[in-house]
Amino acid sequence: MSETWLDEIRFNAEGLIPAIAQDAASGRVLMLAWMNRAALKLTAEKKQAVYWSRSRQKLWHKGEESGHTQQVLEIRFDCDEDVILLKVEQKGGIACHTGRESCFYRQLEGDQWVEVDAVIKDPKDIYR
Repeated sequence: MSETWLDEIRFNAEGLIPAIAQDAASGRVLMLAWMNRAALKLTAEKKQAVYWSRSRQKLWHKGEESGHTQQVLEIRFDCDEDVILLKVEQKGGIACHTGRESCFYRQLEGDQWVEVDAVIKDPKDIYR
């Protein structure tokens, strides 16, 4: 696979680009992570989400520990060429390390954040 398409991506000064994972069936935003060139290339090749872990400073194959992988159905990028959108099939229905479907489980109500999504599976049972 030619890599010329990667040259159109506008990575930031750290060599990263934000990547939004969206459930292809429901349209729900599941998470936001970061990708470097290698992660984006691997994601396109494998059709599995691969991100760059800023905290661990290494490639992170989504679901490598939890089993909750993301099958990538589409890869898009925005008009400014600085955000990636992955339309995915979320295996196991859990994208968040807290055991929820989405990382966006808190909603602002008045002046406080309220958890509006239930935990599907206790993280202690996911990460051993």
